[in-house]
Amino acid sequence: MRITWIKPEELLEHELTQAQEEGKEVHKVKAQWEEEKARLADPAQLRTMAEKYWRALEELEPGPSEQDEPSGLEGIFALSSPDQFAPAGDLNAALLADKVKGGWLGRAAGCLLGKPVEGKPRHWIRQLLEASGRWPLDDYFTAQGVPEEVFQEYTWHKSYVESLRENITCMPEDDDMNYPMLNLHVAEQFGPEFRPHDVLQTWLTTLPVLQVFTAERVAYYNALQLFTPPETARHRNPYREWIGAQIRADLWGWVAPGNPRYAAELAYRDAVISHTKNGIYGEMFVAAMIAASFVLTDIQEIIEVGLNYIPQNSRLSQAISYTLELYAGEHTFESALDEIVEKFGHYHWVHTINNAALVVAALLFGEGDFERSICYSVMGGWDTDCNGATVGSILGVMLGAKALPEKWIAPLNNRIRTSLQGFDNSSFDELAERTLAQIDRFARTSTKE
Repeated sequence: MRITWIKPEELLEHELTQAQEEGKEVHKVKAQWEEEKARLADPAQLRTMAEKYWRALEELEPGPSEQDEPSGLEGIFALSSPDQFAPAGDLNAALLADKVKGGWLGRAAGCLLGKPVEGKPRHWIRQLLEASGRWPLDDYFTAQGVPEEVFQEYTWHKSYVESLRENITCMPEDDDMNYPMLNLHVAEQFGPEFRPHDVLQTWLTTLPVLQVFTAERVAYYNALQLFTPPETARHRNPYREWIGAQIRADLWGWVAPGNPRYAAELAYRDAVISHTKNGIYGEMFVAAMIAASFVLTDIQEIIEVGLNYIPQNSRLSQAISYTLELYAGEHTFESALDEIVEKFGHYHWVHTINNAALVVAALLFGEGDFERSICYSVMGGWDTDCNGATVGSILGVMLGAKALPEKWIAPLNNRIRTSLQGFDNSSFDELAERTLAQIDRFARTSTKE
């Protein structure tokens, strides 16, 4: 039986990196662990030994950035500019419906585009495309015409078959698409007053455990040991700043059109189940951008609105600001990405910070073009399906479903697969209608001024 992401020794390895990123002095503990690991051949002994080092890490002093990166909502807003939100705009019912549907379809198309190469390095994605004469990317991936020698070092992601252009019949199951459906269920069941506990309970009753990964799997495991939020996010969870919360943001933006502050607050309630600090900020940032996309058409302004809802001195805020500066300079997307990789490439390929910088770069250099933006987000590597999905959602809302190119939307056949009870084979029309029904309900209790 193979179950990843929750083995104590595996968690410890990632925690050593995570603690170091937070500015903690881990060098001594890390050196001792490496020495002990080298002489222990028995996996059971190694697992037992990991407990000692976990305790040692938990006793370390907080890093210097602790005061700049709170995990409580009040502290987050105290270090950000949450009162600067997008204007309400004039959204009639037909336009609102088109934008919500655009969000669902755009997210699905971007996610599907990135699935075959998820986790693959940027240079290999380019090699794959160039070998078949398809660089730069401008359509769903295909295996046709790709020579075998391309696969000597890397190969497709394990879920690639159903995601190739020649095999697409619908949106296949993906965790990036499970979460907006799950959160729609939360919204319908618990309404605007939902709590983190309600979201977590919905995970436990609706979401199969092996369909969650990294921080979500640890939080799920912690919940089964009777931890409650926010401790489910904090207890021995080295993935607490990874991308998992950021991919759960969309529904909270869709039900708060033109109101990014409210979207960020809703996203926070979701994020604290499994994430802290920059992991939380990633979900708040994306939810705020999506909410702003209902009423704004300038990509840079949308990004800057999202930036208002995370602590200004946080590592995520600094990464976003750095990417904005690259766009303002004399860069192409590729040269800007070179700089982003140089500066943030030390983060794990599933981390929030580097992937958020890539998302922002794709949005900026895509300049409002749906195809160019989702393709940029995938050509950049790292967490390709997550990034394609986020970029697709933002552009899908901004442009609306009617403006999305048929080339990207028609292959979805208005259908999505999932292991979530009650959602399999849903149509995007139905999901958009159900989301619309929640907007008025949530608006009645929003904090919008």
